[in-house]
Amino acid sequence: MTQETGKRAFPTGFASSVEDRSRIFRLDGRRALVIGAGAGIGRESAWALAAQGAEVICADRDALLAAETAAQIGAESLTIDVTDRVTIRQAPSVHGDLDIVVLTPAYSVKKRIALVSDEEFDAMSEVNFRATFDVLRAFGPPMVERRHGSIIAMSSIRASVVEPGQGIYAATKAAIIQLVRGAASEWGPSGVRVNAIASGVVETPMTAPLRADRPRHATYAAHTALERWAQPSELAGAVAFLASDAASFVTGSAMVVDGGWSAIDGRYDPPD
Repeated sequence: MTQETGKRAFPTGFASSVEDRSRIFRLDGRRALVIGAGAGIGRESAWALAAQGAEVICADRDALLAAETAAQIGAESLTIDVTDRVTIRQAPSVHGDLDIVVLTPAYSVKKRIALVSDEEFDAMSEVNFRATFDVLRAFGPPMVERRHGSIIAMSSIRASVVEPGQGIYAATKAAIIQLVRGAASEWGPSGVRVNAIASGVVETPMTAPLRADRPRHATYAAHTALERWAQPSELAGAVAFLASDAASFVTGSAMVVDGGWSAIDGRYDPPD
């Protein structure tokens, strides 16, 4: 799917016809692994990739949820816990050549910095940052050898805007973006793209406690230009785009999908 000029690899198939160009979003013939496919953004990402023709492997630490998503889209499922470094390290050799890897699991504890315990700090670091490193280290080199691939990690707008009680979570999400940029700089010459998605407030199982607090739920919605929370399916479109040749010149980026939160954060709308 790529051709080379010197050390550079780039997609082919960008013919002059409208018909050919309409297929740059398609993923036919490509194999994708979605880690976290059991629920939320991961599940919707698996659906979106399958809809564009990809052969999807649905992975989650909850085997039943992974199997449920896989059954819905006619895919394979497997059990992967992102904190299990041995399984992550062995996954590329076990599951064959992959063109796309999507990593969505996250963990958050809403506490002010001085109140975060060692165990909570370690859990956020392990799931959010360390797991991203392990996935990149495991799946990036095989893609480099094949000179083709797209890896997509899930960051957050908290990487750049934060509030009291989210300092540690925000730090791990900022670290993901820098790690993605580093990987993109190293693997770009081999045609491997690495990107992050900086999401805003999304209605997922992880945010259920926040949404149960109705005043906070409404306040967060009001912080966006669209005055609402996102649905997981609204993040899946960005995943499918970054996986496709439509994003062939996009790497090392943190694509913001936040309903305009970061554009208008702190806004004041004075009366006319």
